[in-house]
Amino acid sequence: MSFIRKKSITAMIQEKNASSDGTLKKELNVFDLTMLGVGCVVGTGIFVLTGVAAAQHAGPGLILSFILAGIVCAFCALCYAEFASMVPVSGSAYTYSYATFGELFAWILGWDLILEYGFAASMVASGWSGYFQGLLSGFGFNIPKAISSAFDPSAGTYIDVPAILVVLALTFIVSRGAKESTRLNSIMVIIKIAVIILFIVVGAFYVKPSNWTPFMPFGFSGVVTGAATAFLAYIGFDVVATAAEEVKNPQKDLPRGIIWSLIVCSLLYILVTAILTGVVPYTMLDVKNPVAFALQYIHQNWVAGFISLGAIVGITTVLFVLLFGQTRLLYAIGRDGLLPKKLAHLHPKTGAPSTSTWVTGIIVAVFAGLIPLHRLADLVSIGTLFAFISVSLGIVILRKTRPDLERSFKVPFVPVVPILAVLSCGYLLISLPKITWIAFLLWLVIGLVVYFMYGYRHSQLAEQRDHSDHK
Repeated sequence: MSFIRKKSITAMIQEKNASSDGTLKKELNVFDLTMLGVGCVVGTGIFVLTGVAAAQHAGPGLILSFILAGIVCAFCALCYAEFASMVPVSGSAYTYSYATFGELFAWILGWDLILEYGFAASMVASGWSGYFQGLLSGFGFNIPKAISSAFDPSAGTYIDVPAILVVLALTFIVSRGAKESTRLNSIMVIIKIAVIILFIVVGAFYVKPSNWTPFMPFGFSGVVTGAATAFLAYIGFDVVATAAEEVKNPQKDLPRGIIWSLIVCSLLYILVTAILTGVVPYTMLDVKNPVAFALQYIHQNWVAGFISLGAIVGITTVLFVLLFGQTRLLYAIGRDGLLPKKLAHLHPKTGAPSTSTWVTGIIVAVFAGLIPLHRLADLVSIGTLFAFISVSLGIVILRKTRPDLERSFKVPFVPVVPILAVLSCGYLLISLPKITWIAFLLWLVIGLVVYFMYGYRHSQLAEQRDHSDHK
C-alpha cells in the first residue's frame, strides 16, 4: 500500500528550501496575488455569460445568483486560504492532497489539474484569436482563412496561427520570472477593471428600475440554476495558491490574496449584472456580446471600442495566469519525482522553472492551434470541482489529525463551511453531462498508467525508502 504514502508538511518545506536547483524567488505581495486572481477569474465570463444566464435562467435575479455563487466560492476560498497558510509550497491542491490523502490521490488530482489548466489555456487562446481577428477585421485586415482557426478541412481551416503566437509570447513573459510577468499582468488587469468600471458608470445613467420587474421571472429555482452557471464564472482564484513559494510572506499574504481576489471579482460581476439587466430587458440579452449590445441599445457606441479592448486584454490575462499556474504545478510534480525531475529545473538568471514553462507553452500552443476545443469546456469544470472538494475535505481531516500545525489563517465554523463547499461542488459535478464524465475517466486511466509506469518508481518518497532499505 506504499502508493498511499504521505508527504509530511514539514518535509515539504525543508525540501523546498534545500532543493539542489535552488528555490523560487520570493517576490510577490498581496497586490500581485490579488491581480493574479482577478486576472484569471474576470475574463470572457463578464462580457458573455452575464447576458445568456440572465435571459435563459434567472432574469434580473442573476444578481442573487452571483451573490449565491460568490458565497459558495468563498467556502472553497477559505479552505484554500487555510491550506496556503499551513503549506506555503507550490502546487496548490496537488500539494495539499499529498499531505492529506497520500501520493496516489495527489497524483490523480495533479493529473486532473494538468487537464484543467492545459485545456482551459488552449480554449482561452482560441477565444483570444477570435476576438483579435474581429478587431483586425474592423481595420479592414483579414488573416488568410487557412491559418485563422483550428484544423477543420471542411471549413477550409488548418491551423490557428494567432492562438499559437499569443501562447508563445505569453510563455516567454512567464519564463522571465514571477515579478516581471506579474507586473505586466497587473497592468493588464487594471486596464480590464477600468473598462468594466467605464461600462458601469455610463450604464448607470440609463438604468430603468422597471426592467428589474419581475425580479425573478423563472422563480427561485431559476436563480439557483443561474448560480450553478455563475459558479463556473468564478473558477480561477485557486491559481493564486500555485504561486505560494514566490510570496514574500506566504502565511499572511496568500490567504489575503485569495480572499481579496474573490471579493473584487464578486463586486464586478454583481455590478455589471445589475447595470446590464437595468438597461436592457432581460429577454433581449440572449446574445454573444451582451455588454456591447447594451451600449448599442442606449446609443453609446463610442464605449463599444473600449469594451472590445477590455475583452481582449481580459482574455490575455486569463491565458497568462493559466500558463503561470500550469508551470508551477508541473514544477511541483517534477520536484516530487512523479514526472521527470527536469521539470523542476530553475533558470539560473530568472529563477523561473524554465523547462516546465516551455513544455507547458509548446503543448498549449499545439492544442490551441490544431484542435477544436469548444466541446471540452466542461472538462475544465470537472477538474476544478474535484480540486475544490479535495481541498475542502483536507481541511476537516487535518484539523483532526494535525491540530498542532501552525495556521496563520483558520476557516471559521469547521466542519460546517468545508462540508457546505463539498456539497455545493458535488451538486455541480452531478449536473455535468455524461460525455464529460466519460472523457474525464479516460484521462484518469491514462494518468494511472503514467503513475504506475513512471511516477510510482521515481517518486522522491520511493527513492527515500529505497535509500533507507540499503542502509
